[in-house]
Amino acid sequence: MNSTEKNNRVFIMGEIVGEAKFSHEVYGEGFYELKVKVVRLSGQADTLPVTVSERLISEHELKAGATLCALGQFRSYNKLENGRSRLMLTVFVREIVDAPPARNPNSIVLSGYICKPPVYRTTPFNREIADLLVAVNRAYNKSDYIPCIAWGRNARFVKNLQVGDRIALSGRIQSREYQKKLSEYEVKTMTAYEVSVSKLAAFDSADEFDLEREFSLYTNTDKAAGYGAPREQGM
Repeated sequence: MNSTEKNNRVFIMGEIVGEAKFSHEVYGEGFYELKVKVVRLSGQADTLPVTVSERLISEHELKAGATLCALGQFRSYNKLENGRSRLMLTVFVREIVDAPPARNPNSIVLSGYICKPPVYRTTPFNREIADLLVAVNRAYNKSDYIPCIAWGRNARFVKNLQVGDRIALSGRIQSREYQKKLSEYEVKTMTAYEVSVSKLAAFDSADEFDLEREFSLYTNTDKAAGYGAPREQGM
């Protein structure tokens, strides 16, 4: 596994919601989008966008109600909507695996660079929160821009980071609904996707953050620690 594949690793296991819809084609290979509902330990659920190759769909029964257990990456791309570019996020499936005895059905490990000044704030109940945008290198000189949110002690740590600082983090991908005001009379419910950070480190202390161990610890499966690397596809 090369360094750009280690930088961005996701494991999800959940129920497919709705039917897969065609997204795009690359070098004659079609890719489809679908939604997967992943239940948290608290009982709440995150419904995540997933992109999967037609090749994998034909090899597996990826229909509504089926369970998807997959390894991949959390990727970003820009989509033009109403003349404006919007950052879109998706779990790009690289491999479908048998369901392991996972302790966490939703886990992600990232290593990248701070690309916007972190935004630190406190809630009315004095809960500390920090938003950060992490640029993660991908093969062929591409990058993914991943919104992340840190809490408590991690938020205090994040607020002192600078643009260009390299960090490593682990956590889960979450979905969050919010209201967007389109006009004085029209409000639209939107869904945001972000990484909820459980652990992070700046790279001057990266020896305390083992990417290999973090990922295998989260997924509890040997295969996840070194899954195959098919050719670069998709977005």
